Amino acid sequence: MFSKILIANRGEIAVRIIRACKDMGIKTVAVYSEADRSSFHLQLADEAVCIGPAASDASYLNIPSIISAAEITDVEAIHPGYGFLAEDAHFAEICESCQIKFIGPRPRTIRLMGDKIKAKETAKKAGLPVMPGSSAVIKNKEEALKVAHQIGYPVIIKAVAGGGGRGMRISHNDVTLIGSLLTAQREAEAAFGNGEVYIEKYIEKLRHIEVQILGDEHGHIIHLGERDCTIQRRHQKLIEESPAYGISSKLRKKMGEAAVKAGKAVDYTSAGTIEFLVDNKERFYFMEMNTRIQVEHPVTEMVTGLDLVKLQISIAAGEKLKIKQDDVELKGSAIECRVNAEDPDKDFIPSPGKLLEFHMPSGPGVRVDTHAYTNYEVSPYYDSMIAKIITYGKDRAEAIRIMQRALDEVLIGPIKSTVSFSKRILANQLFLKGQHSTDFVEKMLEKKKEQVPTVK
Repeated sequence: MFSKILIANRGEIAVRIIRACKDMGIKTVAVYSEADRSSFHLQLADEAVCIGPAASDASYLNIPSIISAAEITDVEAIHPGYGFLAEDAHFAEICESCQIKFIGPRPRTIRLMGDKIKAKETAKKAGLPVMPGSSAVIKNKEEALKVAHQIGYPVIIKAVAGGGGRGMRISHNDVTLIGSLLTAQREAEAAFGNGEVYIEKYIEKLRHIEVQILGDEHGHIIHLGERDCTIQRRHQKLIEESPAYGISSKLRKKMGEAAVKAGKAVDYTSAGTIEFLVDNKERFYFMEMNTRIQVEHPVTEMVTGLDLVKLQISIAAGEKLKIKQDDVELKGSAIECRVNAEDPDKDFIPSPGKLLEFHMPSGPGVRVDTHAYTNYEVSPYYDSMIAKIITYGKDRAEAIRIMQRALDEVLIGPIKSTVSFSKRILANQLFLKGQHSTDFVEKMLEKKKEQVPTVK
């Protein structure tokens, strides 16, 4: 087992990883930007190294600075968390060349599954159902129109190197397709340094359901059940739960088996996620693979009783998985609400600033993952998420009731947060009945606009 690990990240995930390391008796090194000098993860780590100014590309994406920090502190491994360099194959390769263990999958796996077209081809070869669409990069408007006419509108344009909804556009006709193509290419280039896009059939009324997998370096791969991530805004997840409500045991079994097949097809190691889209007839389609720990991993931990970060570390240290597929059992229900420093009443504009008031819920069935505290300065430079609230109950109804109680206990000020919006979702009858799809939040927002009286 490692004696010291560097966490190449910030915020709540850095805190989460440090906690796992402490439980395992592993010393930790935190890295931070000049804007994060007061960040909570620095107080928890055994050592801390400044890696650059506030801008991400000069700090948390600065590979030479991070490797230098790892070398001067003499760590044996680096945990990338999620975001930043977590799915950067080049970074993983550099770690390997410096004899520093990258806590994640092999570089070739990251590179393969990071290319959405190649990932789709790999999944198809492994026997997974895939959404109809282009089999190569769309180079011009003529190719885009040809594919759209073949598969029929509506279609969705996606970035080859994409994630988080960036470089993604839906189109319903030839006219909007051309504009959407150019916009998606520009967004993809700005976000990922790669403007390549592809096209898929867009099916409305879909649910976004993902399956957590684990693979060790000895060829053993299992899945830990599924999470429902359907509640999202602009393709950014807001609320996640496990298990997915209202799906049949037959579908659950099929998706789990398909996820393991995908993992075996790329000889997967560490924690990873296979993401599916599911229609109202329980047909499911491979969407992508995330080769890292997910933001929403706590809901899986709550229903399985497993610590995914500790398992990641153990796998990276060369240990065999001690869990077999038959050992995995989902008990009860868990739900997670992300708390973002955003103003829901002003189109979710970021709301950075000092947290003069900050109180998170507690009590039976409640878990909070956060790096924030009273008088903490929420930075405008990074992701706006300041906390995750996770609740657990014997069934979905109880988990939701506990979440409603938990959200009522939250005190955040003077900055705005998404807590009030989460409350609205949890009170919505369609959500409570499990009758929601990926356009649920947009429709909620449209309905609210219709209800606002116009001023004459």
